[in-house]
Amino acid sequence: MKKAKFAKVLSVIFALLMVFSAMSITVTAKTTTAQNIILMIGDGMGENSIEWTKSVYPGDYAVDTFPIKGYSKTNSYSGTTDSAAGGTALSSGKHAFNGNLGMLALAIGDAHIDFGTYMNTCEVAKKLGKKAGVVTSDSNSGATPAAFSTHVADRDYSDEITNQQLSGSLDLIWAKANGRVNETNAAENGWAFVDSIDDIKALEENTRSFGAFTGPIEYDYNDGSFVPLSKLTELAIDQLNNEKGFFLMVEGAHIDKNNHSNNSEGMMKSMLEFDKAIDIALDFAKEDGNTIVIVTADHETGGIKKNSDGSFKYTSGGHTSTNVPLRIYGADDFIENGETVVNYEISRYTAKKLGYTDEYPVFNFNKNFIIDFFKSIFGVK
Repeated sequence: MKKAKFAKVLSVIFALLMVFSAMSITVTAKTTTAQNIILMIGDGMGENSIEWTKSVYPGDYAVDTFPIKGYSKTNSYSGTTDSAAGGTALSSGKHAFNGNLGMLALAIGDAHIDFGTYMNTCEVAKKLGKKAGVVTSDSNSGATPAAFSTHVADRDYSDEITNQQLSGSLDLIWAKANGRVNETNAAENGWAFVDSIDDIKALEENTRSFGAFTGPIEYDYNDGSFVPLSKLTELAIDQLNNEKGFFLMVEGAHIDKNNHSNNSEGMMKSMLEFDKAIDIALDFAKEDGNTIVIVTADHETGGIKKNSDGSFKYTSGGHTSTNVPLRIYGADDFIENGETVVNYEISRYTAKKLGYTDEYPVFNFNKNFIIDFFKSIFGVK
């Protein structure tokens, strides 16, 4: 028992060091800003996910047309990251423990010690008077969309994630239906509920919309209810585009899901649709002239390796710490070609380019964490 309590104390000391480091970063450098930023996250997408797809489906790929190409390091405080901590780094400018969404929390048994929350990029955009939205082929409670719209200790708290999203201030959240959002609870929280492309097209200007699509998004072209991620990306840009600007996060989630099961054909179909979505974003950015498009991944999945004969293979069914792609269009003041940065630097750069000049990342410290810690040690609820 004493050893267990001592281990808990050491865990909290380690987490405290993370807390104080989270509070010490200030972005003050002056920079030119962009009216709009579109961040596109290929969940589980390593360079070899792209290369394997190109080897089987040769052609011109939007992801290859970016003028600046580098890499991102993805490890979290837990080591090899999961999508929650990876998404948190990309949304909030700071590392977290695996499972954390937009906050720093330490799991002790079935409980969590909450050290505080991070401000995310969607909140930055809203604070600046811009619109903000999230589009994903995962459900709304999936780790990546949740990292950009909630502050939750554990990614498995799906009901809490949904409740925070419904009561939040985003302008749109479009995702795969999971049964938690419907026309009634959406309307009660000031959202228009959409579950089809026609519903989206019928939206009035400046209407906040929560999408829950029953058909597959991104990965299953043969399903008659298929909702293309590329079309959702196009419509989301149309909905968010305004004179003050916007931030949009688009996630291709099934690159990861198919890599987990070593389903190369499913991964490639997901990759192809994600690339179409990238092309839509690039077309808008080129026409607009004041939009940055960033493409990256939260982590690599599958440990995809290239064989000596040019073929590819899976070496894992899980996440790896392999560096992931980072592509930039519309700005040349972040990375040089071939440069590697830590994943949370992407969010810090994004906030700065949106025009946020205060301290970032913003850490909202939980003053009651010591009480929570001792409650967890002695089993008090």
